[in-house]
Amino acid sequence: MEVKSEKKENKQPLFTKLAENQTYRKVIIIACLIGIALIFLSGLFKSDGSESEKKSSENEVTPQQYALQLENSLTDIVTKIQGVGNAEVLVTLERGTQYVYATEEKKSNQTTEDKSDGTVTKNEENDNSEEKYIIIKDANGGQKALAVTQVQPIIKGVVVVCDGGDNPTVQQNIISAVTTALDISSVRVCVIKAK
Repeated sequence: MEVKSEKKENKQPLFTKLAENQTYRKVIIIACLIGIALIFLSGLFKSDGSESEKKSSENEVTPQQYALQLENSLTDIVTKIQGVGNAEVLVTLERGTQYVYATEEKKSNQTTEDKSDGTVTKNEENDNSEEKYIIIKDANGGQKALAVTQVQPIIKGVVVVCDGGDNPTVQQNIISAVTTALDISSVRVCVIKAK
């Protein structure tokens, strides 16, 4: 009989043996407390998504930055034209960057006819159209409209002030270069001699 009772004790589950042992019980409790502390600390150090928003906003170019980039590029190009000398370029914009958002359109058509004595006395039609922006949820749980495309700012005008601005050949070369680079009409480009 004693041999059978020893076998039953050996067949006890591992967790039961660990729970009965005072040292193992302390180790398990400490391990659980460390796990809870790590979960709590990970919640404190977790970013709230503002970093991803900062990165996406850093990639977006403001209208002022766009105009400055154009001015720098045009200055580099214009100063390489023969007879120009030193040059400064000013670009003005008609409007800023615009976004085109995805939309969903619902149309409904309703026709009603009133008949009395076999003749139509009233015929009425209703056409309803409803357009809504498609809303998506971002990683932070916020909602925003789904942007399909981004339209760059429209250039209102370009002023080039340079040393050779009084020479008609130089003026024409600058106007040709600027209108070709920006795909604008020559009316929007002004070339003036510097002091």
